[in-house]
Amino acid sequence: MPRKKAVRKTVKRKSSPRKKSTAKRKTTRKKGSPTPTNKALYSRVKAEAKRKFDVYPSAYANAWLVRTYKKRGGGYR
Repeated sequence: MPRKKAVRKTVKRKSSPRKKSTAKRKTTRKKGSPTPTNKALYSRVKAEAKRKFDVYPSAYANAWLVRTYKKRGGGYR
């Protein structure tokens, strides 16, 4: 025997007495991703990370890359 579908009743809701805000929200923009200051050192460490890890674009490999790059004197802007 087939089941009957449940019927939903629609209930009209009273509008809430909240005031609408006319002030604009501040929007935050992303200024860009941090860029390495020493490109040559960064590319050497990145090549080393690709050799060291089986799956390169991974969280572990990227964390190792940043940690090693900073340890060797690199920085970010």
